[in-house]
Amino acid sequence: MCRNIRTLHNFEPAATSDEVHAAALQYVRKIAGTTKPSQANVEAFDFAVEEIAHTTQHLLDALVTNAPPKNREIEAEKRRARFAARTG
Repeated sequence: MCRNIRTLHNFEPAATSDEVHAAALQYVRKIAGTTKPSQANVEAFDFAVEEIAHTTQHLLDALVTNAPPKNREIEAEKRRARFAARTG
């Protein structure tokens, strides 16, 4: 599951709220050990996702760097190359 969480800092354009939410969802799924919570846990699960997404956005807004912004296409190509090397 955690392979789906991507670095969101220092990209141009900046990470979207959908990307932040997707990362938060993956994190909560990993911690909870489930991709879909039971009826009894839906509210807690959804609340955790929203809280983590909110905190993540604050973190991304506060981080500073002197490095030039990363290019999404180049980083995606690097990921594909690493995957190809792993799978042969």
